Amino acid sequence: MAKDTKELLKKVRKIEIKTRGLSNHLFSGEYHSAFKGRGMAFSEVREYQLGDEIRTIDWNVTARFNHPYVKTFDEERELTVMLLMDVSGSGNFGTINQQKLDLATEICAVLAFSAIQNNDKVGVIFFSDKIEKFIPPKKGRSHILMIIRELIDFKPQNTGTNVAEALKYFTSAIKKRCTAFIISDFISPEFEAELKIANKKHDIIALRLFDKHEEEFPDLGLIPVKDEETGEVIWINTGDKKIRDAFKIEALKRNAHVKDVFSRSGVDTAGIGTHESYVKPLMTLFKKRERRR
Repeated sequence: MAKDTKELLKKVRKIEIKTRGLSNHLFSGEYHSAFKGRGMAFSEVREYQLGDEIRTIDWNVTARFNHPYVKTFDEERELTVMLLMDVSGSGNFGTINQQKLDLATEICAVLAFSAIQNNDKVGVIFFSDKIEKFIPPKKGRSHILMIIRELIDFKPQNTGTNVAEALKYFTSAIKKRCTAFIISDFISPEFEAELKIANKKHDIIALRLFDKHEEEFPDLGLIPVKDEETGEVIWINTGDKKIRDAFKIEALKRNAHVKDVFSRSGVDTAGIGTHESYVKPLMTLFKKRERRR
């Protein structure tokens, strides 16, 4: 076996152990409650028992057998979960514990394992400023391991970001209502119209990844800063407080705008920083959705 393949399999196994453990012990109940099926589906007819609700009586069957029968229902559980993962150049940024792309990979893996535990189908769309790859939704552990392998090893062709393109493709490719997680820093051209359309048809959850130093420059003096999406390098005097303040104001404006877009579109959202564990923000999001149901 080639060394690269061995290394890749080791990484897949490491992520599988960590994220499957989390989805087994932490997320299984919360995920199930937060993302229930679309309703109740008819299961069978059985004889009436003391305590059954009168409104569940099947009057046609009751009349036929001259004895009361009731209809029973099961939760229409099966869901399709789509992961829309931003693989643009800005994912390579991360100054504290990890890069945004590594964080996104683990989040995708833990969501995927939580989904298959509930017998849900999982699919993935990798996007930059174009659709890089589409993995149609399927069930099963081998499918999830293939997704994790792609998450770790995927090399996008483009470096830019266009969330609107990803949403347009997703809306046209997935016909049946599904739950979709968009995992991105959302540093992108406008996407509000496409998000509203997608959220009318599907249940969209936005997970915004960020790094603290995208919002606040430390005082490091004159430093080169490279834009991973355009390749442009500029020199910034971070020793100048006015420059640091202007950078922070711009970042706060950008964040407030994205937050407003999510709110106006009716989309649930969580912010997850590269400096922190994703467990708490995801659990908080799941519990918030559970309380609303």
